[in-house]
Amino acid sequence: MAPAPLPSSDADSPAGTAPAAAATTSATTSAPTSTSAPRKARRRGLDWRLRFGILCLVWGFSFLFIKVGTQGYAPLQVTFGRLAFGTAVLVAVLVVKRERLPRSARTWGHLTVAAFFLNALPFTLFAYAELTIPSTLAGICNASSPLWGMALSLVALSEDRPTRRRVAGLGLGFLGVLTVLGAWQGFSGTDPAGTAMALGASLSYPVGWIYVRRTLAGAADSHVALSGTQMLLATVQVGVVTALFTSAPASFPLGPLLAVVALGALGTGFAFLLQYGLVAEVGPTTAQMVTYFVPVIATTAGVALLGEQLSWNTPVGALIVLAGAALTQSRPRRGRSPRPRTRSSRP
Repeated sequence: MAPAPLPSSDADSPAGTAPAAAATTSATTSAPTSTSAPRKARRRGLDWRLRFGILCLVWGFSFLFIKVGTQGYAPLQVTFGRLAFGTAVLVAVLVVKRERLPRSARTWGHLTVAAFFLNALPFTLFAYAELTIPSTLAGICNASSPLWGMALSLVALSEDRPTRRRVAGLGLGFLGVLTVLGAWQGFSGTDPAGTAMALGASLSYPVGWIYVRRTLAGAADSHVALSGTQMLLATVQVGVVTALFTSAPASFPLGPLLAVVALGALGTGFAFLLQYGLVAEVGPTTAQMVTYFVPVIATTAGVALLGEQLSWNTPVGALIVLAGAALTQSRPRRGRSPRPRTRSSRP
């Protein structure tokens, strides 16, 4: 639901499900955007908008699913179920495509770290956060991922150079965060711990993206194989912690159970397949625009379906956050070089 910008833009995914493999997008999916791209990929261009809209809806509703899930199960159990169902979807795809998991121990080691920062930690933090904050606020906090990513990339990625526009976007974005939280009121009306956990989850994504970009950018395995492995490792990590610190549910209420199934199968597994297909077809720049629609949908769903209250500073601050995030992702236009004059082949 990381939603979130794609790792190829330094601060990318989603909203929370972008697997580590997505961070290698710019290196491994350049072919579909080249002039030698298959004709079939071009013909599907009319259809990508529908899939883009579905991805926005799935990731936007993920915060509602988390809220409903925690009404019947412990946050760790919600996270474990989410990862288990998401892993099942990706493993099923691997079986159908007859692909194998990575064989390199080095790749598994790096994916273990990526699984923690891109899945286990942020998913758990969001689940705990929504015990005390509305799903609308969690969705808006998720939109701060590009801001954290831009700030971290300036330190960790030597190829990223700060520009006035991106620095201005960073400042504007964090001003939006303060507006959402009502800083002038002393942050009254928001739970500090829950909000901090939601912002921490948003920070965890770019940490994972930068790690993957440094360690797995040249991986030879497919995106689905890498992501399936990463999700599997995250499931094991959370499963161990869940077994140690929670007891088995005394009952299985249907509503929360269906929310967890949807969160995992749709918001984690299926959403990745949609995201990867969009990146391969229309490129990461267009695909990462999902980030700017997710908080709108999360807010609408929380207010309309859960009856959450919405004060004026929440949507205003969200717009400021999204404007700042858009600036951090922008690139200066390169001026066209003057066209060289060539002699005509005619006499």
